[in-house]
Amino acid sequence: MAFSVVSTPAHFHLPKKITFRIRCCAASSVSSRSKSTWFDLKTYWTTLIADINSKLNEAVPVRYPELIYESMRYSVLADGAKRASPVMCVAACELFGGDRLAAFPTACALEMVHAASLIHDDLPCMDDDPSRRGQPSNHTIYGEDMAILAGDALFPLGFQHIVSNTPSNLVPEARLLRVITEIARTVGSTGMAAGQFLDLEGGPNAVEFVQEKKFGEMGECSAVCGGLLAGAEDEEVDRLRRYGRAVGVLYQVVDDILEEKKKNGKDENEKKEKKGKSYVKVYGVEKALEVAERLRAQAKLELDGFEKYGDGVVPLHSFVDYAVDRSFTL
Repeated sequence: MAFSVVSTPAHFHLPKKITFRIRCCAASSVSSRSKSTWFDLKTYWTTLIADINSKLNEAVPVRYPELIYESMRYSVLADGAKRASPVMCVAACELFGGDRLAAFPTACALEMVHAASLIHDDLPCMDDDPSRRGQPSNHTIYGEDMAILAGDALFPLGFQHIVSNTPSNLVPEARLLRVITEIARTVGSTGMAAGQFLDLEGGPNAVEFVQEKKFGEMGECSAVCGGLLAGAEDEEVDRLRRYGRAVGVLYQVVDDILEEKKKNGKDENEKKEKKGKSYVKVYGVEKALEVAERLRAQAKLELDGFEKYGDGVVPLHSFVDYAVDRSFTL
């Protein structure tokens, strides 16, 4: 249910006709946007992936009953996971001067929640997907019953991990409570669960709501939690909320466009129609491209409010550009 990164053909880029106006009065914004072109996002991202993978390995050890933990670890530590949610959380925390050590427990919890949602999404009663990232889905290996239990166990483990591992000298208890509340809201009946429900039961007019809830919510939560951990002001948290939501949906819209491009290059017998609602499926590629343009501009606009933090905002700018350009693989 969260935002993801698909493998992208090296030759594919969104059409050059997608352009974004830069307001003349926003000189500092122009500076940050230009800096995002030289910022080494790949090194930043891969370094954090290594740190987060190590901490996730420690956070989900094999205990009794072993099979549940093996199933949990299969999804949480899956090859090819890009850790987009944890990385955005860390970047948002560092924007406001926070220590990434303060963000790591929440970052790991976000990945646990992400993994749990994907386990449940892939079930035959939901999106009915036997594979993920080129590997068998959790229920394909462990069975539907164990997959449900693994997902159910990962959600509360995330909350426990935040409470038990966040350094109290870096993050006051009041901030932790806001972080936990934010994650609970995100995965609940008004968040990702609502998006999955309408993806299954809603009509084509529900596509915008579905995309915002299934994918935008996790991006929103990731950015907001990072800001909360570092003590961002309420107005700044609101900006992070709008930014993260836009980026979360943007990633998925571009994923859907890329998938459609790949599908168009296949024989009819190779094509498989996925369940679920997307802008591409409902409105077509051209409309989806327009949506991607709007989301990219919206995310960049929200970052204008953080220019006083200087280069600290550059990683967040780079995430937006990468969501569209996919200039490297992880």
